[in-house]
Amino acid sequence: MPDTRASDAEREQIAERLREAVAEGRLDMEEFQERLDAAYKARTHGELVPLVRDLPAPGTTTGVAVPASPSGGVTAWSDRIGRERATSKGAFAFWGGFGRKGTWTVGRTFTAVVLQAGGEIDLREARFEDRDVVIRCFTLMGGVHVVVPPDMDVEVRGFGLMGGFGEVGDSEVSPGSPRVIVTGFALMGGVGVERKIRESEKRRLKEERKRQRLEKKDRKELD
Repeated sequence: MPDTRASDAEREQIAERLREAVAEGRLDMEEFQERLDAAYKARTHGELVPLVRDLPAPGTTTGVAVPASPSGGVTAWSDRIGRERATSKGAFAFWGGFGRKGTWTVGRTFTAVVLQAGGEIDLREARFEDRDVVIRCFTLMGGVHVVVPPDMDVEVRGFGLMGGFGEVGDSEVSPGSPRVIVTGFALMGGVGVERKIRESEKRRLKEERKRQRLEKKDRKELD
């Protein structure tokens, strides 16, 4: 049975899948460009299918099961909430900066104040004193960068004067996620909330891409 011809809409659908994959770190730029070029040159469905065969279906977070593991894998939310007392409840920076990242325990209320300075609050590997957390950010001619995983329940309520509060990145909230409210006031500065995959997941995806390239190389050598 002959392969059916691909339409412009189908080529664009494949291109969008590839754009999502590179944004998530599943493809590097070289792989992305190579596959994108092939997608727009494809004439049949048979040429399109292999370009996304190793990518997860739309709406899923990953193409393979990710086990819960305290030794480097993605830990279940239930293991990260309400089990430890806060290791930090606030931060202050003046003409400098502060950082909270890695494995630390966030208090029920965390207050950050920066004056002509900057700060980073990374919640991707953090633990939480309680399920409901309020992060209050007050900035004067400075900024605070809040980094959260895509599956965290986050609400941004802050107010800015000659500055602002903002959020970037797609979200897909997981059941059991802590509920984080980011609020406060920014004067001639800003507070940004960015959704990024965890470093452990980034490393796993990198290893997965490396394995796929080696398998592809081995298949070519066998052919």
